[in-house]
Amino acid sequence: MTPAASTPLVYRRNLAALFDPTSIAIVGASNDPGKYGNWLAVRALRDSARRQAYLINKSRPTILGHPAAHSLAALKGQVDLAVIAVPAAGFDEAVDDAITAEVKAIVAITAGLGETGAEGLARQDALVARLRRAGIPMLGPNCLGVLDNTTGLDATVNDFRPGSVAIISQSGNVAIDLAEHLCEQGLGVSRFASLGNCADLDVADLIDSCVDHEGTSAIAVYCEGFKDGRKFAAAAARAARAGKPLVLLSVGRGAASTRGAASHTGSLVTSHVVLEAVCEATGAELVSSPLEMANLLQALVRTRPPAGSRVAVLADGGGHASLASDSLEEAGLQVEEFSHDLSTQIAGELPPTAGISNPIDIAGGGEQDISCFARVVKRLVASCESDSILMTGFFGGYSDYDPSVLDGEVQAGRDIGSLVAGSGASFVAQTMFSDSAPVVALRESGIAVYRNVEHASWAMSRLVRRHQFAPQPLPVLPAPTAAPLVVTGYGRARRALAAAGIPFSPASEVTTLHELKAAAANLHYPLVLKALGDEHKSDSGGVILNIPDLNGLLTAWHDVQARLAPPSCSIEEMADTDGAVELIIGVRRDPTFGPIVLVGVGGVYTELLKDTRCALGPITTEQAKELLLSLRGAALLTGFRGKPAVAIDKAAQLVATLSRFAAEHPEIDEIECNPIAVTPTRALALDARIILHQTA
Repeated sequence: MTPAASTPLVYRRNLAALFDPTSIAIVGASNDPGKYGNWLAVRALRDSARRQAYLINKSRPTILGHPAAHSLAALKGQVDLAVIAVPAAGFDEAVDDAITAEVKAIVAITAGLGETGAEGLARQDALVARLRRAGIPMLGPNCLGVLDNTTGLDATVNDFRPGSVAIISQSGNVAIDLAEHLCEQGLGVSRFASLGNCADLDVADLIDSCVDHEGTSAIAVYCEGFKDGRKFAAAAARAARAGKPLVLLSVGRGAASTRGAASHTGSLVTSHVVLEAVCEATGAELVSSPLEMANLLQALVRTRPPAGSRVAVLADGGGHASLASDSLEEAGLQVEEFSHDLSTQIAGELPPTAGISNPIDIAGGGEQDISCFARVVKRLVASCESDSILMTGFFGGYSDYDPSVLDGEVQAGRDIGSLVAGSGASFVAQTMFSDSAPVVALRESGIAVYRNVEHASWAMSRLVRRHQFAPQPLPVLPAPTAAPLVVTGYGRARRALAAAGIPFSPASEVTTLHELKAAAANLHYPLVLKALGDEHKSDSGGVILNIPDLNGLLTAWHDVQARLAPPSCSIEEMADTDGAVELIIGVRRDPTFGPIVLVGVGGVYTELLKDTRCALGPITTEQAKELLLSLRGAALLTGFRGKPAVAIDKAAQLVATLSRFAAEHPEIDEIECNPIAVTPTRALALDARIILHQTA
């Protein structure tokens, strides 16, 4: 059984020695400035006044002019953290030495282990087993080290500006890229941990540690794969409950993620879609680039999420006012006209030429009196006519034209920051002069500032969505059923699902003409004849509908036998689908996250419309209903152009039943009912498919 098939772990490992050791040893310390052992030793010695630094080299008694021991075990003092930077051939010996010396944590820089193939992985696993028996956590191997700016620990090879964002990354370059973007926005790093091969400590362990870290306000994660998806989900949910936003950047949005999928559900649930479902379940935020990650982190760290989508726009030019309004509306936000009373109040703070409705155009007011920005902001934060404020355009550039304005413009930035902080308003700024002293004053006052208005609008839309997130307990996987499925096919799948509570029309599977006639005698016309053996029966002409009587049934039988020669057929009572909406429902068992539930507009247009939503399974009836109502085509369910609403509660119950059935059967890789017909009175499955896990 995969790790995802178990209940999320609640045990959290003590990583104090990893992030705040009292002593550090560099194993493989070197005089060669081209080696990691040299770079790490230089940094450890630089911090030796704060924590004891030991240098370990098997063959040299001195390194960088400092004494070096030939092993950890030869040291007289206790080592909290051992950073191992030796060639792969010497790694086993270095680990055994660390165990003998009873170090408290290990950072393994060494590469050439689990990432090299089966032999290296077996060796790596054996080392981890020894370390776990000794109770020593290990970060890596094949990693770039660890840093904690709150404790002064610097056991990596890159500099990170101090701040409050923890970075956990499987790629050193992505971490550096993100840190540069954060620096440009006036943010910095509390901790950095390089995941490497995740042989022992994984991303969830490090997230849990950062949740408990007082100096971390948000967590940025770049991860290319998860050893235990449910454990990650539990850690991400814990971060959300603690008020520490977790922003995830991963890979898998390309077409390659869908290769090899055997059913509609399999081809629609890509790895990226799985991560979207996990993030929606846990409150984590999924992004697509380091720049998006930095833009969102700035908003999350500095801006209170708005309660709604109404935005007041404060601009100093008609062009910026219009561009900002368009950008906000494209992001799904509203720029609504102010009341006469609020417009009158704003008019009292600005020149007669100003635009005083929403968007506001100061129209030269900044040149006349720079303090008008703060006065207008004061009016806006006191009003209940907007949920957030976007200031856009030229602020921060007035002093370029008139240096005498500089002090006043800086003070205006501070005043705006004080007004926002004091009122708890949701406020974001965009300016052409993002590095100017007045804008620095805005950032230092706690305001998120962007260079591009589309980035500001996007960040505000994500904040609105975040405010709407309602935390719920993560789904717990049930115990596997005592009777696992062994063989499937349409008929067996249909019977198994019907026994679990999925409603179908009466049917019978037949292989001969005699069986056909006998089965038809117990069914009510009109009937449906389905040629089995081809998973896409309707595409090959293997589904004959509206058969009115026995003669029609015999004609259909001979037709499909002549064209398709199926091994068997299913004859079914024709469901009354008058006023029905066709949906697809399915579950795919992801290798790391377990069952992922899919719902969507179904039938033969499933791939064309691609109107689907996913969730971490199993889900309840209430969650299934929310999922169905989040479809773009949800209006089809609730009543569209005078048509009656369909039985969405019964459809949701069907989805929940299927999701639990799939969770109880870990041997199922994919399961699908497409379509299900939802009428005003019932929900009925018209097809079924189960694909079992193929063992090597």
